[in-house]
Amino acid sequence: MRKKIVAGNWKMNKTLEEANILATEVKGMVADEVKGNVEVILCVPFPYLAQLTKLIGTGTRISVAAQNCSQHESGAYTGEVSASMLTSVGVKSVILGHSERRQYFGEDGQLLAKKIDIAQKHGLTPIFCCGEPLEVRESNGHEDLVKRQVEEALFHLSAAQLQKLVIAYEPVWAIGTGKTASAQQAQDMHAVIRKHLASKYSQAVADEITILYGGSVTAANAKELFACPDVDGGLVGGASLKSRDFTEIVKSI
Repeated sequence: MRKKIVAGNWKMNKTLEEANILATEVKGMVADEVKGNVEVILCVPFPYLAQLTKLIGTGTRISVAAQNCSQHESGAYTGEVSASMLTSVGVKSVILGHSERRQYFGEDGQLLAKKIDIAQKHGLTPIFCCGEPLEVRESNGHEDLVKRQVEEALFHLSAAQLQKLVIAYEPVWAIGTGKTASAQQAQDMHAVIRKHLASKYSQAVADEITILYGGSVTAANAKELFACPDVDGGLVGGASLKSRDFTEIVKSI
C-alpha cells in the first residue's frame, strides 16, 4: 500500500516566531481534524529544523523535512548543510531536485544522483522533484524530459533503495503561478512516471512508489487531484504558509 503524503514546502518564508506559530497551528488542526493514514511533512528553512522538530515531537503524523542538502559528507563547503547534520537534529526527509534548485543553482541529474545517495546513506527519505517548464510542455516534450530527469537521478538505485524515496511531479509552469495542471494532466504524467519506473524495475516495485503532485495546489483543487489513481498526495507551496488552507488540503486526501 502506497503512503499518502501531503508535504508543505515553506521555501524561504517565515521568521522564527512566525514559523513557531504556523507549526503549532498545523499540529493542533491536524490532530483535531485529520482522519485516515495520511502523513504530513513540513519542509522548513534550515535555521528552524531543530526547534520545529522538537515542537512537533514524536508520535504524531507530522514530521519535519529539510529543503535541500549537500552532496558532500563534510568539509570546506561554506554555507552548505550535510545529510548527517540533518539527521543529527531529528530530520527524517529532504527535498531534492526542486525546480528552483535546478533553475537558480544549476543542479542537474548527475549532482542529484549524488545527493540521493548521500541522503539515503544517512537514513533520510529523499523527496525527489521532477517536472517540465512551459515551453517543453507546449512543444510536447514533457514526457521525455521528465523520464530523463527520473533516469538521471534514480535509475542507478537498487529496487530496495528506490522504494525508500518519494517522487514529486511539479510542472514548473504551475509553481507559484496560480496555474494548476488539470487532474487529467496530473494523472497522465504520474502514470508515465510509474510506467517508466516499471520498465526499469518491475510493476510491483513501481506500484509501491509514492508520487506527489505539486504546483499551485489549493483547498479548492486538492480533492480532484488527490482522487486520481496515481496521485498519492501533494507537495504544497504557497498554501502551506497558512495553517487553515494547508489543513484543508490535508483533509482532502
